[in-house]
Amino acid sequence: MNILVTGGTGTLGTLVVPELLAAGRTVRVLSRHDRPATDGVQYVRGDLIAGSGLTEALDGIDTVLHLAGGAKGDDTAARHLADAMALAGGVRHVVMVSVIGADTMPLGWFRAKRDAERAIADSGVPWTVLRAAQFHTLVRTMAGKLAKLPVVPDPRGLRFEPVDPREVADRLLALTLGAPAGLVPDLAGPRAYTFADLLRTVRRRPALPLPLAGPGAMRGTRTWEEFLAEH
Repeated sequence: MNILVTGGTGTLGTLVVPELLAAGRTVRVLSRHDRPATDGVQYVRGDLIAGSGLTEALDGIDTVLHLAGGAKGDDTAARHLADAMALAGGVRHVVMVSVIGADTMPLGWFRAKRDAERAIADSGVPWTVLRAAQFHTLVRTMAGKLAKLPVVPDPRGLRFEPVDPREVADRLLALTLGAPAGLVPDLAGPRAYTFADLLRTVRRRPALPLPLAGPGAMRGTRTWEEFLAEH
């Protein structure tokens, strides 16, 4: 199995790539910058938003693990990847990580994720999509910034189920090594928190009162408190 990983140098990529190598797979990472091959990983230069370098990146690849994402442009990146995979002809499985609520949250970033999922599903390549909750690392960064405010917002009814990125990486590894499965059960953390709960665990501040995972969602085991204890 020859695997191309997009977003291979990000939070998930740095966790999944070593596991793929340990499983005996050949790994190529798409990068916007030139990088020398290291630890058995080949890097190829390409840009998903611009749609450049993808033909070369997909040469000889039969599986794609699409982890790349950003504040905007995920839908464009996915369409470029889908078009390139269709032209390459040799890709037999594409795995994508998305976000819980991609099909229900009326916000631009979630809509971009929804459109990215559709682009992958319409690519003609057998696919698997895993929707995950916000990572512990992301929630820590967000809570840390907001906790610096004298008064923090507390959106009533807004709840988080943060999940450890290592558990997401393990799930993605299994999905990548398995057969295409379409949209698989969501992966959320073991506990739900209000926004104020998360902020209080980082730093106490006065709160100004202002989607959970779907039925059948899978649950991780490592809690927000256990993550904080390590960091």
